Amino acid sequence: MTDKLVVDVWSDVMCPWCAIGFTQFSRAIEDLAGDVEVETRFMPFELNPDMASEGRGQAELLAENYSKTLEEVAEMRATVEAAAEAAGFPMDWRGIEAEPPRWVWNTHEAHMLLRWTLAVAGSEVQTALKVALFKAYFQQRLDVSDRAVLLELAEELGLDRAKAAEALDDPALSTAIRMEEQRAAENGIRSVPTYVVNGKYILQGSSDPESYRQALTKLASMEAMA
Repeated sequence: MTDKLVVDVWSDVMCPWCAIGFTQFSRAIEDLAGDVEVETRFMPFELNPDMASEGRGQAELLAENYSKTLEEVAEMRATVEAAAEAAGFPMDWRGIEAEPPRWVWNTHEAHMLLRWTLAVAGSEVQTALKVALFKAYFQQRLDVSDRAVLLELAEELGLDRAKAAEALDDPALSTAIRMEEQRAAENGIRSVPTYVVNGKYILQGSSDPESYRQALTKLASMEAMA
């Protein structure tokens, strides 16, 4: 089989199925250790690119977007959270105070930080940051559009806080994120998670570890024979 597969993962940090899917995908990678090396690189996809800085209540936004009642939205959330629990990424409130309202924010700067991290620290640290962002949003209900939250997460991973702040002020980096999102749309990536393997094979949606493992094993064999 091929020595390595490079997987570009298009996802948003506020997408629950992205968090669930990557938890399962990571388990598949662990199962393949020693047989197939898999490098993951996270690419930007904003579920709510036009979201105002103050954000919106999650339940109301989902009800509006899917033409559902608040009761139906609650049922949808319960289904997602049950799937998350089963996958090993519980989304229940982990704070010590009263649980804050569930909110939706703009994630553009979170994607800027992820792209900068990939450039300066590599894919492993970027993956750690992505997981930290998932946990911050789904388990701690933190505002992942807040600069202080983003810089704190970066610093906890050993990244230079001042340089991370400079990156978030860089208009060229912001433009690069927009261009990547446009490239995704032009290539038909309109839902997440989407996994693009070695730039040519596409795996879409959240799946179980065994399905991911089988797919990656097959693709590695195909690449080895190419």
